[in-house]
Amino acid sequence: MAAKQMTSQSTSNILMIRPVAFGFNAQTAESNAFQNRDDDQLAVQQKAVEEFDGFVNVLRQNGVNVIVVNDTPEPHTPDSIFPNNWVSFHDNGDIILYPMQAENRRLERREDIIRQLEESFAANHVIDLSRFELKDEFLEGTGSMVLDRPNKIAYACLSPRTNAEVLKAFCDYTGNKAITFDAIDQNGQAIYHTNVLMAVGSGFVVICLDSITNATEKELVIKSIQTTGKEIIDISFDQMNHFAGNMLEVKNTSGDTLIVMSKAAFDSLSNEQKNALEKYGKLVYADISTIETNGGGSARCMMAEVHLSLSH
Repeated sequence: MAAKQMTSQSTSNILMIRPVAFGFNAQTAESNAFQNRDDDQLAVQQKAVEEFDGFVNVLRQNGVNVIVVNDTPEPHTPDSIFPNNWVSFHDNGDIILYPMQAENRRLERREDIIRQLEESFAANHVIDLSRFELKDEFLEGTGSMVLDRPNKIAYACLSPRTNAEVLKAFCDYTGNKAITFDAIDQNGQAIYHTNVLMAVGSGFVVICLDSITNATEKELVIKSIQTTGKEIIDISFDQMNHFAGNMLEVKNTSGDTLIVMSKAAFDSLSNEQKNALEKYGKLVYADISTIETNGGGSARCMMAEVHLSLSH
């Protein structure tokens, strides 16, 4: 009997949603300190589309298979550009749908997108956790959790958008072990999504350790990372605020490793940090500053990794 193939941390298949009405979302702003409203929201949409297309081009030029799906004008979904919050795709064929805090973000869950992917990829089960919305309990996908896929660990900072009960349900389904902690920014506000402060690659973890103020929890996280043999690249609050924690390791179709981030994140890193990361892959970045400012999310949030295998 052939040995089961090891789960890979990264994939070359990425789903991205091209926005039609991107903008500042008042429903999410209360818990997302990274959001700031630009005055002219029409100009914001135009600029966001330019940045989105530029980012997709950068990924494709580097050999990544990007599946672009257009958002629809109705219903109005200003955050649809961040699909990693409502869906995740797993190498056993499972597709998981997540409960979202903001009511207008729940409208982002689109069955037609899943059907489109099923034309090319082998899907198995759709596991729908959105029922937890009825209890006001949320888990916003790979925003709320940062997955160490080969080691089956789900790192999660608990927040209004990341509920321990839903996390337990996810872990029960997937066999992941949850490592939970509280994290706050430099102003003492709870950090809304784990993927703002932390990114897990095959051989490294980028993390803002200063945001985990509880010594026991910090020690637990460090020990977990060390046990998996990954190098810790610690970032400051200022670097986190420039989205340096919001990066994603992807593969290209030739199997090369890329570490994808925004230009703001790249510019915030020291030469020493860049050198540390470059041991694990090529650093790839794009200017998405309008999206970051108004949406409060960055490069990682825009990419939903499709770990499903290709259907034959």
